[in-house]
Amino acid sequence: MNIYKITLLALLATIAVVGRIATGYIPNFQPVTSVIIIGGLYLGPIAGIILALLITFITNMVFGTGIWTIWQIVSWGLIGVISGLIGMKVKKVPFFVLIILSIFSGYLFGFIMSLTSYQITGHSFLAYYLVGLPFDTSHAIGNALFMILLYPVVARVFERYIKIHLSD
Repeated sequence: MNIYKITLLALLATIAVVGRIATGYIPNFQPVTSVIIIGGLYLGPIAGIILALLITFITNMVFGTGIWTIWQIVSWGLIGVISGLIGMKVKKVPFFVLIILSIFSGYLFGFIMSLTSYQITGHSFLAYYLVGLPFDTSHAIGNALFMILLYPVVARVFERYIKIHLSD
């Protein structure tokens, strides 16, 4: 991993951390998932996992950490791997596909978090998951909005990185 790639990872992590803290008062509405998708697409699946680790640890220092931190890392890491594999297979992913991936990722994140947490309530998984669906929907909508806002700007930086990196 070269210094430029590390710098891009730090830039993405900073965007996600500041964005998550700034939007922390809105339940499940934050740029983390969208940033991880963008990072995975351009930098690969390992970068998606690194972003999941960095962002989760740093933001949970502000919001609080617990057993859920592990499952946040697993959920966001899986999303980073999926987007990284898509980025490896498809050179130019259509923008509407990224929006769909963002929305899907919001529900995937919520499903994994529900799957790992429902035992605490003593209720069935289905009841726990259905109660959480409004939060997952907020997450999915937020992902789509942040993808619309962030992707055009960040993509330019990454396209420049690709030009520089490939010319070496």
